[in-house]
Amino acid sequence: MDPRRARATVTRPLTVRAGLIALLVSFLWSGNIVSIKFGLAAIPPFWSAFWRMLIGSAVVAAWGILRNDQLLPARGEGRPFLVLGILFTAQIALFNLAVFYTSPAYAVILLNTNPVLVNLISHRYVPSDRITPRRLLGLAVAFGGIVHVLQGRPEAGLAPDPALGNALMLASSLLLASRIVYTQSLVNRTGPLRPVVWQMVASLPLFLGIAAVLEEPLVQPLTVGPVIAMLYQAVVVAGFCFVAWTSLLQDYSAGDLAMYGFTVPVFGVLLSAALFGERITMRLAVGAVAVAAGIGIVTGIRGNAGRRGR
Repeated sequence: MDPRRARATVTRPLTVRAGLIALLVSFLWSGNIVSIKFGLAAIPPFWSAFWRMLIGSAVVAAWGILRNDQLLPARGEGRPFLVLGILFTAQIALFNLAVFYTSPAYAVILLNTNPVLVNLISHRYVPSDRITPRRLLGLAVAFGGIVHVLQGRPEAGLAPDPALGNALMLASSLLLASRIVYTQSLVNRTGPLRPVVWQMVASLPLFLGIAAVLEEPLVQPLTVGPVIAMLYQAVVVAGFCFVAWTSLLQDYSAGDLAMYGFTVPVFGVLLSAALFGERITMRLAVGAVAVAAGIGIVTGIRGNAGRRGR
């Protein structure tokens, strides 16, 4: 990332509306890991990533065409989009593999260590997004809640190799944090749509090549469940969530927005409990309270302040 370009990033305080959108996106993202776990029953990890990005890029491009948005890269945007695509491909590849090897609840918890990493990276590259004592306290409280939840053990039937899966998910979390901060350095110049489209388009030949060499297209015949799961990943997550989150990054601090990532594991564990039968314990309730408190401390949402900044 070029620090000189990052200095041009200007953010404003979160409004209630922006906070609610971030919360909705986080909730929808929490279903991503659960849906991928369903899809992996029939579609192996790299083929799953390829189909998800193919459908997702088509959905976002169609939406952009209907809005008459510019889709082709402008002069000078090719290299930044390529870097973004490489980061994106590596992160999603590790993510899909990790979901295969560990349980949905643990995957979603470990991936969402990324708000801490976003704040650390953003502190280095975005001068307007420095870590203050208040933000540090909120990070510590929210991350403490995640660590508390993490003390449990994954369900054996849902985690073929939890040690490997957990390590891969932590690596994916680091790449996701880097991608969020890098994306924020782009969107003020490019708008939210082109980075979303081109990060997916750049990933397609890489995912297709890896999948063709390493995997069979299907591990068992397709049923309705994996098909619905794939459509959820492609249309809701790769479509709506990517565009909505990138749009928020145009105006608001990556560090503040990243705090909403701490709600994803809470939602994700609830969904995993509902759909896979993973047990909900008092540990989760304590973690949820800590997560909510940390978000409140860090973001300090101010509706009037955000409107004055418009």
